Amino acid sequence: MKVTKTQARENRARIVETASKLFRERGYDGVGVADLMAAAGFTHGGFYKHFRSKADLMAEAAASGFSQLAENTTGFDAVAFVKEYVSREHRDAPGSGCTLAALCGDAARQPESIKETFAAGIESQLATLEREDGDVGESAKREARAKRIETLAHVVGAIVLSRACPDDSSLADEILEVCRTRILSSL
Repeated sequence: MKVTKTQARENRARIVETASKLFRERGYDGVGVADLMAAAGFTHGGFYKHFRSKADLMAEAAASGFSQLAENTTGFDAVAFVKEYVSREHRDAPGSGCTLAALCGDAARQPESIKETFAAGIESQLATLEREDGDVGESAKREARAKRIETLAHVVGAIVLSRACPDDSSLADEILEVCRTRILSSL
């Protein structure tokens, strides 16, 4: 049976969405093509009709995850962003959480195309956190960007460290609490 172009686009989108979730839950090496395709409702053989390689899908899935993060945090001020991000709810839901917190360690060991996708995702998130400060000088702009980078690194690190602890660990919650309090006091 012939698949229409519209259906092919919808199928590809479903594969990307499924991959984005599974990669965030299990890491890039924790998800095989056959498992991924089955989870999306397709056979393994159909993968190469949509993607040249797993790395191509990894990059597209990461970009999709970054787009979701930007959509979900647009309009948040820094305080609201930190409170939402550095939370037990976010920590316990890697499949629907931030791609940075879930996959930065994996991305560092991947091809340049994936690193480029992550760099673009980081820039996107920094832009989402940017406030309009009016007509300020270059020095103030550099300082504001440095503060956004510091905040993003701190929130991602808090989630990564907390996730590295056992789920019922008091340390996991302590990391979140301490980091959230320190970040908020610095804003």
